[in-house]
Amino acid sequence: MKRAGEANEKILSIHVNKGKKMNDIGRFIGNGLGSGLAPIAPGTAGSIAAVAIYGLLTLLIPSDNPALQQGLLLALIIAGFPLGVWACGLLSTAANPDPGRAVWDEFVGMWLACLLLPPTWYWLMAAFILFRLFDITKPWPAGRLEKLPGGWGIMGDDVAAGLYAAALLNAARLIIGRFGG
Repeated sequence: MKRAGEANEKILSIHVNKGKKMNDIGRFIGNGLGSGLAPIAPGTAGSIAAVAIYGLLTLLIPSDNPALQQGLLLALIIAGFPLGVWACGLLSTAANPDPGRAVWDEFVGMWLACLLLPPTWYWLMAAFILFRLFDITKPWPAGRLEKLPGGWGIMGDDVAAGLYAAALLNAARLIIGRFGG
């Protein structure tokens, strides 16, 4: 009987350790792969990291294949959202529902802001500026989405900010293209 108890205890220990490792991985992701640990402006640091990752990915994919570049960006967004709800939710507490170090939301929001834009430095800079502006000011309904519980609230307002920036920038791109700019 003693052996069975020891075996069960060992299985439980393995299960607990796996859960702890998954939570550690989740917190690392929620911290924006470490960028959220920046001592000053962690949200801005997370946004810069997101733009850098997207920029590097566009360098790896030939520029003559923008559909593949945009498809990869869309895949990052689609996979990144539920991952962020989970990972940022691990960092959320009742006392601090949206801690500053939780910046994976900036990654997904920033990637949304870049969606359908050419990956040139000036469009990426414009996306960065507008995303940060909308993320900080939280125009309706972004401010309301922030009040959702846990990771949903952390992710919600940044998704809205990214969508606002993408809509404005893609409208500008179409207008500039129409008038030969």
